[in-house]
Amino acid sequence: MPASFPRDQLFLIAGPCVVEADDVMLRVGEHLARLAERVPGGIIYKASFDKANRSNAGAARGPGLEEGLAALDRVRTATGLPVITDVHLPEQCAIVALVADALQIPAFLCRQTDLLEAAGAAGKPVNIKKGQFLHPEGMKGAVAKVRSMDPVGARGANDIDVAVTERGSFFGYGDLVVDMRSIPRMRAACDCPVIFDATHSVQQPGKGAGGASGGVRSMIPHLALAACAAGADGLFMETHPDPDHAPSDGPNMVPLHELDELIYRAVDVWSAARGRR
Repeated sequence: MPASFPRDQLFLIAGPCVVEADDVMLRVGEHLARLAERVPGGIIYKASFDKANRSNAGAARGPGLEEGLAALDRVRTATGLPVITDVHLPEQCAIVALVADALQIPAFLCRQTDLLEAAGAAGKPVNIKKGQFLHPEGMKGAVAKVRSMDPVGARGANDIDVAVTERGSFFGYGDLVVDMRSIPRMRAACDCPVIFDATHSVQQPGKGAGGASGGVRSMIPHLALAACAAGADGLFMETHPDPDHAPSDGPNMVPLHELDELIYRAVDVWSAARGRR
């Protein structure tokens, strides 16, 4: 099943923060495959093979490119869900595109020209996360860089499926704030679907144990529903069977057993906001 970022049906990108053992990966994947029947635009499974921007040198980063892609491919085969994963270096893009159905640009890297162009040249849909330091219109240049490449690396193509993701902006030290005006502003500036990252938006950088990022999990439903009302085309949520013991980003992940009810409510709010009830 190919990945796509529709504008006329709510879709979801979800999965554990980082690639883990197959039992966790497949448990989440099988759950999401069942939930996908209730999500009009479908679900794309997300996990990172490498978390290259950890706060501390000794923090868990994931299994790496080869092992991580193999794990994602097993999920894809077992569940039928398309998969997406982060790329951090230009040379990773073509390799990742052999397995993943879509590529994701991390927020801190959203202005890296070589990376954006390589992602565009890989020929798969690309989701660019808005940097915590950028205003909404600042993403127009990032989208243009991806769209400037066609699948063989030539400049000038404009038919690449691109989405941008709002994930909050720095607010003082160790906290993020979400301005829902960013959603219609980014859509107008970038002319592409806008996704709302409801889990990283509640992150508290550097305020967790040992200097790792903390998070306020209880705020996820409030922001997710507000984003649907504000016109988000899709949602991004990291989820895990046991977030408190996850190797990465546990404080701002949705417990897997709580995900379904939240998504049902999100679909209702999204539909009502667009006059479809």
